[in-house]
Amino acid sequence: MLGLDDATVRAVLADWRTAPVDERLRAMLGFLEKLTLTPDQVDAEDIKPLRAVGLTDRAIREAVYVCFLFSVMDRLADAFDYTIPSARSTERAARFLYRMGYGGASVPG
Repeated sequence: MLGLDDATVRAVLADWRTAPVDERLRAMLGFLEKLTLTPDQVDAEDIKPLRAVGLTDRAIREAVYVCFLFSVMDRLADAFDYTIPSARSTERAARFLYRMGYGGASVPG
């Protein structure tokens, strides 16, 4: 999926801490876990390690946008008992968002 082979994706889903990914992705996954599980504990100090491994502010913002959107979507899906889309539909949406960024999918105004 989008730059990672299936085996790597499975490894990340099983345990991102031991998955064979580069330090930038591992740092981001750690940050996103904290943002998801304990958002009240996230502060400016949490951004410093991301910058230290070479992540740009734009990359950090994009990751936070994705985290926010999925957190909201998951809560809404649970609340309204949404149907899970097919793998094909999910892949198409992922490719669109990868090319356009999440800002490209937003409503103007």
